[in-house]
Amino acid sequence: MTRDGRSQFSRILRSRGWLALSVLFACSAFPAGAHDFWIAPSSYWISPAGVVGMTLQVGHGPSRQRSPIPLRRIVRFEAVGPDGARTDLKAGLNLGGSAEDGSFALQKPGLNVIVLQTDSLAQTHLPSIRFNDYLEAEGLTPALDLRTRLGRMDRDGSENYSRCAKSIMQVGPVGTGPQGQITRPLGLPLEIVPDRSPYALPRSAEFPVRVLYLGRPLAGALVKLTHLEDDAAPLESRLTDQAGRATFTLPIDGSWLLNVIWTRSQPSWAETDFETTFSSLSFGFLRSASTPSR
Repeated sequence: MTRDGRSQFSRILRSRGWLALSVLFACSAFPAGAHDFWIAPSSYWISPAGVVGMTLQVGHGPSRQRSPIPLRRIVRFEAVGPDGARTDLKAGLNLGGSAEDGSFALQKPGLNVIVLQTDSLAQTHLPSIRFNDYLEAEGLTPALDLRTRLGRMDRDGSENYSRCAKSIMQVGPVGTGPQGQITRPLGLPLEIVPDRSPYALPRSAEFPVRVLYLGRPLAGALVKLTHLEDDAAPLESRLTDQAGRATFTLPIDGSWLLNVIWTRSQPSWAETDFETTFSSLSFGFLRSASTPSR
């Protein structure tokens, strides 16, 4: 964001007074927290042909909950096997079930990736202060720069948004079956692609990833690493470099989430100002890597 834009943003905040600031701080978690979305399997490690249940989660900290997303919005839910073969998993969805949003079985040993993608028909409409704060918090510089350049920082903001999620599943012991599939893009509009498996042996101290937007490396995107057992705030945050890369400390236990958000302007005839994509990558470790899910 430019210096002029930040000055204008500060003037807007001052002009609304302390009451507006109180509302902002009380509500600013809504856009980011309500949209961080991921696949949460009951276990990331299963035996071949083992069945694993999962939920779709949204939000963090006290705002975390099962996602209320309707089935009609999900355009892709599949498993990508270690050999690249794809299996449609939509038949296993049971959104809003008493304990799970669905279940699936994975047959082939090795690294499997569960992939989910929604349509972009959902919309967010926010007052100017909350929209600007959301854009700043998530590092959405294309939207901030455009609003500044057009003198729209004091106008309400709107977006259409979609969600993409991947989850890394280890079937069988580590080292069984091909391991390289997760390092390949799977065709999502916004995608976090690891350079290596977080489960690979020998363990590395680092976890490098690439971020791709519409198939190309995305520079300047804010990527966050969150420990899902203590998820009120990210543990680490990184900006991608010119090659779309960011490197995190590789966790050693627990369940983890990487997430990134990006946006682009809509045509003048569109109902909203921006089209935003939220993308996540979830993975986790067991106390014993050989323990099957059920």
